[in-house]
Amino acid sequence: MDQPKVERMLRLMALMSGTVDYTVEELARRLETSSRSIYRYMDTFKSCGFVVDKLAPNVYKLKTLPKEYPDFSNLVYFSDEEAYLVNSLMDRLDPSNALKANLQKKLAVIYDSTSIADFVSGKSNTANVEALGNAVRGKCKAVLKNYESGNSHTVRDRYVEPFGFTANYTDVWAYDLEDGRNKTFRISRMEEVVVAEGESWEYEALHEKLGIDIFRMSGRTPMRVKLRLGVMAKNLLVEEYPLAERDLHRESGAWLLDTEVYNYAGVCRFYLGVASEAQIVDSPEFQAYVDDYVAKYLLRRAK
Repeated sequence: MDQPKVERMLRLMALMSGTVDYTVEELARRLETSSRSIYRYMDTFKSCGFVVDKLAPNVYKLKTLPKEYPDFSNLVYFSDEEAYLVNSLMDRLDPSNALKANLQKKLAVIYDSTSIADFVSGKSNTANVEALGNAVRGKCKAVLKNYESGNSHTVRDRYVEPFGFTANYTDVWAYDLEDGRNKTFRISRMEEVVVAEGESWEYEALHEKLGIDIFRMSGRTPMRVKLRLGVMAKNLLVEEYPLAERDLHRESGAWLLDTEVYNYAGVCRFYLGVASEAQIVDSPEFQAYVDDYVAKYLLRRAK
């Protein structure tokens, strides 16, 4: 069976199992085929064990499935959150990856009655990745328009020299021309990337990819931190920072996070958010950082 025919049959199954009742002629128009082909596809469904129910003259639905088949509705429907997650995961792939383009196209075609089509067409980082890639290859400066910083809590343009990407094209390494430091910038937080054509790098000798910890903080010198976590804190950690799972292990009925960080700021924010479910273990420097942070910001505000 050729691929276009398979795609039409999958789309037909999605339409016939949805909430809208289509006539055979309407199905044929949507799938750009003949009514005769629709009837042939329905005969194929029946031969495979699917129940095709006639609701009215020329109106048919996929009613129920045999018990040995999975719930088809779970295979063809994406909720808004699921659609966003699927496309976000695909969006991290290299834009030149042919599998990514094919998968997004197929999902948009098959699930055109759900929100995933909107996410596929409107929420992609591809343009920003391509622009940054051009800046890297051409050794040009670039402006990250309306960049949303999680550290400074600001939204403003950043003038940088991009020189590389992190794994899966999630972040770009760039030399920040404003404060003279190498940083990673999250690509999804950029409204637009404008390549400064004709403005070549000036500080290539200073470009350096630093280490990145599980809290997405970068630096040169790693510092060890240990936290004993309850189940809730452990789950929140893995959900927000998936790479943390590699540094977790069970110990005495709790979870121990034993990891290296390049900046205490990231792990401090996490720890303070789950302080009732977490305990600092054998990390005096980090304990001192937390104590100073609490005295400087939290206690001062409480007064």
